[in-house]
Amino acid sequence: MTVSSVGVTASASPSSELADLAARFRAVREQTERLAAPLSAEDQVVQSMPDVSPTKWHRAHTTWFFEEFVLSSAVPDYVRVNPSYRYLFNSYYEAVGARQPRPRRGMITRPSVAEVSEYRRQVDAAMDALFDSFGQHSVDLAAGGADLTESSRWASIAPLIELGTHHEQQHQELLLMDIKHVLFQNPLLPTYEAAPLASVPPTNAAAPLTFTQHDGGLVEIGHDGDGFSYDNEGPRHKVWLEPFALANRLVTCGEWLEFMNADGYSRHENWLSDGWATVQQEGWDAPLYWDRRDGEWFVFTLNGQQRVDPSAPVVNVSYYEADAYARWAGHRLPREQEWEAVAAAFPVEATFALQPRAATGSGMTQLYGEVWQWTSSAYSAYPGFSAAEGAVGEYNGKFMVDQQVLRGSASITADDHARLTYRNFFPSSSRWAFSGVRLASDA
Repeated sequence: MTVSSVGVTASASPSSELADLAARFRAVREQTERLAAPLSAEDQVVQSMPDVSPTKWHRAHTTWFFEEFVLSSAVPDYVRVNPSYRYLFNSYYEAVGARQPRPRRGMITRPSVAEVSEYRRQVDAAMDALFDSFGQHSVDLAAGGADLTESSRWASIAPLIELGTHHEQQHQELLLMDIKHVLFQNPLLPTYEAAPLASVPPTNAAAPLTFTQHDGGLVEIGHDGDGFSYDNEGPRHKVWLEPFALANRLVTCGEWLEFMNADGYSRHENWLSDGWATVQQEGWDAPLYWDRRDGEWFVFTLNGQQRVDPSAPVVNVSYYEADAYARWAGHRLPREQEWEAVAAAFPVEATFALQPRAATGSGMTQLYGEVWQWTSSAYSAYPGFSAAEGAVGEYNGKFMVDQQVLRGSASITADDHARLTYRNFFPSSSRWAFSGVRLASDA
């Protein structure tokens, strides 16, 4: 999750941009606490499977990021809140040192939830003091300022703060993914947040499935220009596409039920070899969180147990399932370059919600803000990619194997975190992510 470009730069960093970054930091930190607020202390310490992290750990890890990568380098003689937190809340950074193994994060019963809250408070206070110290030199931070030392400090620290806020937004989404899995293990199937009647997705007939044709040819993809991006989104480069077509909307739950009723999970010809082996080993016969009772299908959501809405996009399916459905339907999954080439013609529109919503209107819909969309593209570096030096450059580079790229964004993705070039990635068997399906075909 290395930053490749940010909205705050060394060449233009007067007080307004300092204030904007400080405001963004505080807003992101407050949002994490709002997301954790419906949860009890007991909810926040459970790890329901190795891929899931406890809510308490997410809150602590995102705090550790600012302490490790910002405060420890930017504040002279900074004293860590607790030296053991460097071990407990490091995630993957080999350059930082040893860490608690991911499958055993649930064993971190201490510090308590209350102590993690205090950790967040202390680090936030230190960050506020750091912003205030830069604010005292706001004139010198502007281009051509006299204090080159302060200008240089700002140039090195501002991108890391920006990166930290986007990193925390990633973990906000993970927090919701993870707590959904945790609550699903509870025999009472408790609700994360009760849905007001008006927010429950209506049951309407889905828009007809159509395909938008694309002539192919030489196109450019990848991030370029202003604004934030992760390093894996660039550099921008040319790719050749053969003519193809992309579906106007996501695959619905009703269409997935047709796949299930056609014995889609039990016919080997639908599946990739590894997918078929996984289906047999895991006993999959429906998307994760689906349950059949008295002949009717229900699905567990962050708003509680609900009847499956045939018009809503199917969610919590793996790459293996997505690929199998596409084969069964006589289509295929899009390549990530195809997805971006089509999506580039449409605005990024996303509104946060605890569960995905049915398509409305005509034309190309649901590109953003409902479910992450599996592509057939293996996650690897773009031509010319070079990871940043140091620990922050580790993340994306080390995961570029045995992962598939997903595009778009989910309903639980922060509104300002969705963008055209975002490359999400998960292993092919992952189902707990908010992942769904958009079809493609050769023209």
